[in-house]
Amino acid sequence: MSDPLTPTQRSERMARVRSKDTKPEKVVRSLLHRMGYRFRLHGKALPGKPDIVLPRHRKAVFVHGCFWHRHGVCRPLSLPATNTEFWAEKFAANVTRDRRKLRALRNAGWGVLVVWECQLKDRDRLERRLRAFLAE
Repeated sequence: MSDPLTPTQRSERMARVRSKDTKPEKVVRSLLHRMGYRFRLHGKALPGKPDIVLPRHRKAVFVHGCFWHRHGVCRPLSLPATNTEFWAEKFAANVTRDRRKLRALRNAGWGVLVVWECQLKDRDRLERRLRAFLAE
């Protein structure tokens, strides 16, 4: 199956995919703020630049999109129909990099939590999960 978009249109669409300040990330930040926690964003000094860093608690939170980081629990994951070899390699590299970042942070003595995009649907459950993580 060929791409219904021209290369220019595809490039423009992919350029709009954000890596920071995504809607899921903003939801988690808002929830943490309402819970009374203060944090830093995108900790450049830490391995993997976590989305949310709570230095006082030595905790880091990553907010992962299910598609880009391959969360296989929420729905069957698909590959784009074109250039499948490139996408398979890219997704595999994303997963490998994510594991490496989490391991490096934990080895440095940080608590790490990954919040998946699909977990934002149940805000009460997410809040309980965040409270439990930060109480550790």
